[in-house]
Amino acid sequence: MKKLFLCTIAILFSLASFPQENLQKTDTLRKDALNVYMDATDYIRKEIPYINYVRDIRDAGVYIISTRQTTGSGGQEFTYFLVGQHQFSGMRDTISFTTMPGETQDQVRAKEVSTLKMGLVRYVAKTPLAKFMNISFTEPLSETVTSDKWNSWVFSTSMNGFLNGEKSFNESYLFGNLSASRVTRDWKINLNGRLNFSLDKYDLDTAIITSRSNSKSINALIVRSISDHWSYGGSMTLQASSYSNLDFSLTTMPGIEYDLYPYSQSTRKQLRLLYSFGYTFANYTDSTIYDKVAENHFRHSFNAAYEVVQKWGTIDISFQYSNYFHDWSRNNYSLNGYIDLRIAKGLNLNFGGSASLIHDQLGLVKGGATTEEVLLRRKELATQFQYFTSFGLTFTFGSIYNNVVNPRFGNTGGGGMTIIMN
Repeated sequence: MKKLFLCTIAILFSLASFPQENLQKTDTLRKDALNVYMDATDYIRKEIPYINYVRDIRDAGVYIISTRQTTGSGGQEFTYFLVGQHQFSGMRDTISFTTMPGETQDQVRAKEVSTLKMGLVRYVAKTPLAKFMNISFTEPLSETVTSDKWNSWVFSTSMNGFLNGEKSFNESYLFGNLSASRVTRDWKINLNGRLNFSLDKYDLDTAIITSRSNSKSINALIVRSISDHWSYGGSMTLQASSYSNLDFSLTTMPGIEYDLYPYSQSTRKQLRLLYSFGYTFANYTDSTIYDKVAENHFRHSFNAAYEVVQKWGTIDISFQYSNYFHDWSRNNYSLNGYIDLRIAKGLNLNFGGSASLIHDQLGLVKGGATTEEVLLRRKELATQFQYFTSFGLTFTFGSIYNNVVNPRFGNTGGGGMTIIMN
């Protein structure tokens, strides 16, 4: 009996020590894994489990900055900048992939994972986990490329609407859009037509208030590249808007642009200077505060835009100035900006907004707006300024690793309790 007891203890001990040994082995591999700082979704963490997703950039051997921009086909180009530090200092890579407008979210994220895997290979190759990597190529290459029968033209159309209501209120909204674009290395052509209509009804027991708003516009932009820093082109806009008191307006603005940095670096940094000179004709729905039912003027504008994406954060700032030549006091100054800064370990600060000094409202209705139009913002009102601002602060602390994905109860944070304080 004593021998049987000792044998049982020995078997249980061996069974218990086996998973512990495996756990120690996997834990050792986890410690040897590449530390990466990036904005990773749960899907990425599941599909690329052989790296550590650290939550602070200073703990990372590689940090990844991602950007995206719209392609000529209406899809997206995703670009990832991989920068090594610490033991990987001096190693840098840029990888990208493009999507088509009709691709599903699953197709896009599969491309994202595949691209990131390729970019991470040479970094993982310098870790002890390299011996577990296996690289394969599954798609045969074609020796020829089929010509594009559309000659890079892409067309898109959409129609959206909704109805919403209750006993004392109902609203309807309709939006239509038609666009055509052609984007190549030498040309950028965007053509767009839009239609908006909305109708709101309010039942106040004593009266029913009906409010309508509609607008129509056709926009065209044609740009020709001169070099990696210079381009020229122009825009044209046809517009009608009940909000802006426009029965019809035409604006043409030819211009020339210079980018201090090469356009090839546009996803990381830009400093663009654009000067435009043009002509505006307006036919108003009602007489304006200047007793005009129609007028035409020459005008010009200057735009400066600075954008940069770095490991310490993002800056996106633009400034615009414009005025009419018949009266230089009829001008407009606008400043827009967004800044996201990583100021300390786990501490991020972001703020943004816009501000405008407005002295060019030529189309204001002479009779003003009714109370309903003011409250529902159906008419443009006289103002000398306009602003918007936002800010945020986040602080994160704790374990530097963030590898585990747990989708239970649909709450990534894990907890099931919500406390609301009023």
